[in-house]
Amino acid sequence: MNLAVANKNIMATGVNNKTGEKDKIVRPIFKPIKQEKLSDKIANQIKSLIASGELGPGDQLPPERELMRLLNVSRPSLREALNSLVSMGFLQVTQGSRTVVKSLAHDTLGSPITHLLKDNMMGTLFELIEVRKAIEAWSAFHAAQVASPEDIASLEATLQLMQEDMGREEFGPLVKDDADFHLGISEATHNRVQTHIMFTIYDLIRQSIGKYYKDIDYKKIYEQHVEILEAIREKEPETARARMLSHLDYVKVRLKEVLGVQEN
Repeated sequence: MNLAVANKNIMATGVNNKTGEKDKIVRPIFKPIKQEKLSDKIANQIKSLIASGELGPGDQLPPERELMRLLNVSRPSLREALNSLVSMGFLQVTQGSRTVVKSLAHDTLGSPITHLLKDNMMGTLFELIEVRKAIEAWSAFHAAQVASPEDIASLEATLQLMQEDMGREEFGPLVKDDADFHLGISEATHNRVQTHIMFTIYDLIRQSIGKYYKDIDYKKIYEQHVEILEAIREKEPETARARMLSHLDYVKVRLKEVLGVQEN
């Protein structure tokens, strides 16, 4: 036997008083159990919910008092956990002191593209639409394969809301309905990484050109959305992909017209 191993594992040798035989007490190397702070337990639970997709980008956490009740924790422990998650980039506090789940792609993807948009908004914007075509064509294709009845119902509800909002004078709700429909398709793929990427892209679009959307024909947009959803509902992946590409091509052309960009 290797003496080093023997010395490592056999910590004591004694004589059994009843049998007179020698007993070898084998003691593996134990590591002290670290007592986890309550705030770390809270943070880990929230991170697990984000990792599992139960909490997605843009989802708002319950108010502080309700969270304290749900988690059965004190205010100081909860605040320490939330502050930790904010500093790690999992959460952000928005205007109105709402705590929401942050897109995990924001810092690595969103920040650099934001600088590109500032330097060359037009060029970057239309490059972004081309990226959307690649990602969202796949989203529509895959959603047509795996979307659940709950996913379909959520998309139908979004389109119903969009139809109602077309009768309003302000266009802000329509911009949100449009984004919610596309993000809903992303969520229907059940691919968490893709959902975080799409949330970041739509946040960038909203910040950069949201004000121009008022000049887009939302009746046409709505009709195209209905056709895309129909293909997803009927589980026709290729049709869903083709309709999404056609829709985004239309959006690109209309934005060029609105922004006064000449076709190459």
